Amino acid sequence: MPGILLGDVFPNFEAETTIGKIKFHDFLGNSWGILFSHPRDFTPVCTTELACAAKISNEFKKRNVKMIALSIDSVADHLDWSKDVMAFNSDGADSPLPFPIIADDKRELSVQLGMLDPDELDKDGIPLTARCVFVIGPDKKMKLSILYPATTGRNFDELLRVIDSLQLTALKKVATPVDWKPGEKCMVIPSLSDAEAAELFPNGVTTKELPSGKKYLRYTQP
Repeated sequence: MPGILLGDVFPNFEAETTIGKIKFHDFLGNSWGILFSHPRDFTPVCTTELACAAKISNEFKKRNVKMIALSIDSVADHLDWSKDVMAFNSDGADSPLPFPIIADDKRELSVQLGMLDPDELDKDGIPLTARCVFVIGPDKKMKLSILYPATTGRNFDELLRVIDSLQLTALKKVATPVDWKPGEKCMVIPSLSDAEAAELFPNGVTTKELPSGKKYLRYTQP
């Protein structure tokens, strides 16, 4: 089946974009990356999403994450659509979109990456691109994927939250619990012994007592 799995090296595709032709790995360089796809230019939900992404683009930049979007229309359409997006943000139609958009008008990349939504068809009966999110690490491997149907807009606050978790857990031997936010306590990963955890986490480790008697809920402030 087409698509890409967690831990796979992300394809080093070449594509035409609103900033010219790119080779994906060269575009990322040593940064993290987020690629988010859109069903179509000049559509309502997609416009609100791109506008939100543009408004908070500095938040991604602070996290060393390069942003790139994809839609199944041409570069010319993307450039025209960008004016609507920036006007939606009241930034003025002449303000540039702070990230490029890939032109996938032949749907080649959408098929390769498993992005098509079989339940949402265009006027010609061809599947639209779903709202995919791919987060790629500096090692060019896929760290996270989220697939929304074309009818459901994304939550960009959640995308920033999961990137914070991915970047933290890439450096520290912790996992982030439900609804975790930056600055909150994390879980010590089960593979660490108590002695190793005590050495790695000078702020201390607390363990929640459970009816099973098993001491697997270990918290720390990394």
